Amino acid sequence: MESVFETSGTVLIVHLPVDLDHPVSDDIRRESDRIIGRQYIKNMVFDFSETVFMDSSGIGLLMGRYRALGMRRKCVQVIHANSHIRKLLRLSGIGRYIDISEAEKISAEQEGAYYGKHK
Repeated sequence: MESVFETSGTVLIVHLPVDLDHPVSDDIRRESDRIIGRQYIKNMVFDFSETVFMDSSGIGLLMGRYRALGMRRKCVQVIHANSHIRKLLRLSGIGRYIDISEAEKISAEQEGAYYGKHK
């Protein structure tokens, strides 16, 4: 499965592929930079529902997007990560900077933009 980028308001949703390794991370970084350069993006949501493997370049991708969006708390969110990926994220300490949701939907703050309910 290829990465799929979807925008809703000021939220960029990235549906990640099965393997999130170095070449895939580079492609996602380049495409997200292109989208951020074309339109105003306030938050990014990474959907890990299909992902079963992630290496350290996935951590770098998440931190790079956090930096690109101004290093604001909750500007980057991880959803649908399996237990192995959540453990990897927790051990890396990235949870101090980004929101790692165990819930099936994105945070209430971002929900309005994601579901087309602009406040």
